[in-house]
Amino acid sequence: MTVYDQAQELEKQLPAYLKQTYEPGYEVIVVDESSTDETPDVLKLFKNEYPHLYSTFLPKPNRRIVRRKQAFNVGIKAAKNEWIIITKLSSYPLAEDVLQAISEVIADSPLTLGYHLKKGIRLQPFYDVDDAHKHILRLERRLKKVREFKRGNYAWGRYDFIIVKKEFAYELLSHFEQSVSATHLFGIRLSILWKNLVRRPSTTLLVTSPTDS
Repeated sequence: MTVYDQAQELEKQLPAYLKQTYEPGYEVIVVDESSTDETPDVLKLFKNEYPHLYSTFLPKPNRRIVRRKQAFNVGIKAAKNEWIIITKLSSYPLAEDVLQAISEVIADSPLTLGYHLKKGIRLQPFYDVDDAHKHILRLERRLKKVREFKRGNYAWGRYDFIIVKKEFAYELLSHFEQSVSATHLFGIRLSILWKNLVRRPSTTLLVTSPTDS
């Protein structure tokens, strides 16, 4: 995940990623886009308690451009495991067994999109990166402002995280931050809506038990 001036959010939400019960082991990689608040200090404190947390940063931030592609590229290079989950801090898991549940159902798909629902999470597998092109282009296009949507995320393809094999991760990033005309974007939206509501592709619903807090 990438962060920028999100010290308070890290304190509240990062533990949900760090406390997952997954016996093979996993790592959490946070790319700090050279924050100007206490983000580096918060990450340092968490790393003292959780050795599977790794953080790195992008130097000389320029907030006038979107840098998600650059940041995720750094994170992918740092990853040591075969599978990668690309996500954002606000899309934190609501139960400690989410990672274990996901690992049991994604083995046959090189790329899977994940959606947070009230009942749990929905996983939408794809045969390859190109098969998911419209979804990626729809959400990861160049934006001046990132907007959060809470309703209809699956119907419109507004995924919360991407599960991808590391060998395909750089191919995935090639679909990030592309320019999309209004006409093209409208067509993509309708295409995704048609696919998810009418054609009803194969998906998996994982119902999880919320973590007590």
